Amino acid sequence: MPGFVERLRAAEAASGSRLCVGLDPEAAKLPLRWRGDVSKLFDFCAAIVDATHDLVLAYKPQIAYFAAERAEDQLERLIAHIHRVAPGVPVILDAKRGDIGSTATQYAREAFERYRADALTLSPFMGLDSVEPYFAWPDKGLFLLCRTSNPGGDDLQARTVGAEGDLPAEPLFERVARLAAGPWNRTGQLGLVVGATYPAEIERVRTLAPTLPLLIPGVGAQGGDAAATVRAGWRPGGAIAVNSSRAVLYASAGDDFAGAARRVADATRRALSPLS
Repeated sequence: MPGFVERLRAAEAASGSRLCVGLDPEAAKLPLRWRGDVSKLFDFCAAIVDATHDLVLAYKPQIAYFAAERAEDQLERLIAHIHRVAPGVPVILDAKRGDIGSTATQYAREAFERYRADALTLSPFMGLDSVEPYFAWPDKGLFLLCRTSNPGGDDLQARTVGAEGDLPAEPLFERVARLAAGPWNRTGQLGLVVGATYPAEIERVRTLAPTLPLLIPGVGAQGGDAAATVRAGWRPGGAIAVNSSRAVLYASAGDDFAGAARRVADATRRALSPLS
């Protein structure tokens, strides 16, 4: 099987899209006919997938929205549904795992064997040995948190770390990008998570990691600028998956919710294609 990076690039080429739709269902926000009914999380998300799968290059279900409702079985069904109706569209499981050794191995088994996700988000701040266990699944993608879209990211990610060996003094997020593009990426599986609310820093990350795939949340409800994001992050050979969740999922509360989601997804896809 081709590696994840190759599959993501193929999905971008096939769809003509840089849009990743986040699947973060909340029972309290479902369409009125299902509102409050936790048993309908799969039905809701599957309808969104059916309406949008030709417009996206990836889907990103967030595990907490299912686990908090004891609905992990619905997440399993949803990922299986995506693989069935859109086999060329990768699934990035957003779990932000961060641990070492045998615990990390169990997290990898959960993501890749139980849920059969194509990629997983990870926190790299325990170091390389918190990432290494995932290399045992060489066809899977691993997106490391780098420069996140929340304001509190400044607390650590913008802090300068000292020079060490051949590494210069630089902000922590730059060090993560440099390591991910260099010595840590020995299996070619790594990508980076960079928030759309920081386009200048997306561009800096892209300079340090010219070919790594970037997962970019923050367009849509979080206010990131689509065109600025593409200018900063997209390069030939360097795919970007720009995530929008709430703007697509909750485009309508009526029975037309899937059609409304398609319209918003298509408009977002077009906004993300200024360099095409």
